[in-house]
Amino acid sequence: MNIKIEKLNHHDIQKFTELINVFEAVFKMNHFKIPDEIYLQELLRKDDFFVFVALQNNKVIGGLTSYIMQQYYSKLPLVYIYDLAIKTEFQRQGIGKMLITVNNSYCKSIGIEEVMVDADEVDDYAIKFYQSTGAIGKKVLHFDYFLIDK
Repeated sequence: MNIKIEKLNHHDIQKFTELINVFEAVFKMNHFKIPDEIYLQELLRKDDFFVFVALQNNKVIGGLTSYIMQQYYSKLPLVYIYDLAIKTEFQRQGIGKMLITVNNSYCKSIGIEEVMVDADEVDDYAIKFYQSTGAIGKKVLHFDYFLIDK
């Protein structure tokens, strides 16, 4: 299997859209409406947001999105992996680990102190996956404030 990992830039709207469609399918998102291309391009232009995709034959089969967060405990920023998904038929083949490795190498190269990611407590596969990549789990509760009715 020939997999290529690529960091997207603002010209890569098609690949970003393909990745969002992968997220929609894997996460079983109901009633999802993708934002317009202008918004997605503006997002890809931001220095504090980045996207890595896994490609096979130039088709997006997975990827991850990350946000840089400035902190006040240190001058070094943190990165939060917001989403990571691989198309179902390509899961458990090491592609997620490749994405984590490339993401973490990139983060280290730009001076990031720590990379964080959440996994739902009931998602045994995600927990085992992140542990297998060297991540150390912490038992926390994540709280949401929903400010807009959907």
